[in-house]
Amino acid sequence: MLPRTSLRGVSRLLSTSAVARNAAVSAINNAAGVTGRIPQALLSTPETPLQPYPFSTRTLAPIPPFDINEDKLRNGKGLMEHLHKTVPNFDKQELLATLFAHKHPKCLRPGCVLRVTMEHAPTSFAGVMIAMKHRGIDTSFILRNIVEGTGVEMQFFINSPHLKNIEVLRDHTGTRKGRRVRRGKLYYLRDQSDKMTAFASGVTD
Repeated sequence: MLPRTSLRGVSRLLSTSAVARNAAVSAINNAAGVTGRIPQALLSTPETPLQPYPFSTRTLAPIPPFDINEDKLRNGKGLMEHLHKTVPNFDKQELLATLFAHKHPKCLRPGCVLRVTMEHAPTSFAGVMIAMKHRGIDTSFILRNIVEGTGVEMQFFINSPHLKNIEVLRDHTGTRKGRRVRRGKLYYLRDQSDKMTAFASGVTD
């Protein structure tokens, strides 16, 4: 048997819910008496039609990187495809063994003036090599040139399939005739346009 305090709390809760229900019913009856029918807003909620998000058609999705499946390589599957995408061809191996080898007499150094031919635009770009990064098949170099008063730099990767030819226009000499460049990086040419012109045109002090 419940105590009297609990019974009083239950009775108060029931009376409160009954009052709220009677108020809602009276409001609906009053609205129906004015218009002659129950408003549609009280019977159902309006549903807004769903529309797709207007994504831009100019958005370019990035190409996912090549996924190396080690399990397939261990079983001998996909080996040729993996070698074709990672191992450089004969021409690129020759470049790595001659122009980009540390101990080769024809090794390129920062300060050389090169002309690079590509398969896509820009098909040809010439400039002073200001840096080189030796990373095996990922070896790359940076060329800098002045185009209409603006400094332009491009980075080329040796193993890139778009690289066709590298032509040496000038050896790695400094601004003075007969002197070789000693620095491994020529980033200071970005702030010294006169020395940049001297490297490119062979002006002597």
